[in-house]
Amino acid sequence: MPLVDSRVLEKQGVLEVAKMMLVSARTAPKTGGVDDIVTGLVDGEELEQIAKAMDSIGEERGIDGFHRDANNVRDSDAVVLIGVRGNKKYALNCGACGFDTCDEFTHTDETGGMDFIGPTCVFKALDLGIALGSAVKTAGILNVDNRIMYRIGAAAMRLKMLSEATVIMGIPLSAKGKSIYYDRAAPLSMKITPTSVTPRT
Repeated sequence: MPLVDSRVLEKQGVLEVAKMMLVSARTAPKTGGVDDIVTGLVDGEELEQIAKAMDSIGEERGIDGFHRDANNVRDSDAVVLIGVRGNKKYALNCGACGFDTCDEFTHTDETGGMDFIGPTCVFKALDLGIALGSAVKTAGILNVDNRIMYRIGAAAMRLKMLSEATVIMGIPLSAKGKSIYYDRAAPLSMKITPTSVTPRT
């Protein structure tokens, strides 16, 4: 049997883990058992599409973080997208969406911000958070480096990658000798200037 390059097998492993992450997001608890989570898996040439969209947003807004995260996407083996149909209601009339009743919420005109579509039902937003947590838990257990990224979701929305979603987050995946998502220099616009701290007495 010929020797197989371990990098090829590692990438295949990452893609298998990505599929399991989709399962984790699907089976994560949902409010009232109603599933409005939408998911997708991106690899290959589509990674560059997302990265280019992130670069475009960064240029438009003058935010270096979009360029930094775009380079992370280019260096990744895959990206898992998890979104939610945030315009769906859970009939509690809780008011967290800013409306008195769920009927008012569902009958209002949707508005598009720079990245996402609102208003959003708070319970659907909670469902999205739980699905994201379940997905990255699976990646962590299986030792695949990952990080939840808002900016990937913004690019995916622009590219209409999950057409039913009103909010999307992205999770890039990588298997290298060191995580590429946390050991990275912050852009100048994001650096924090240290302040003096008075020690306790």
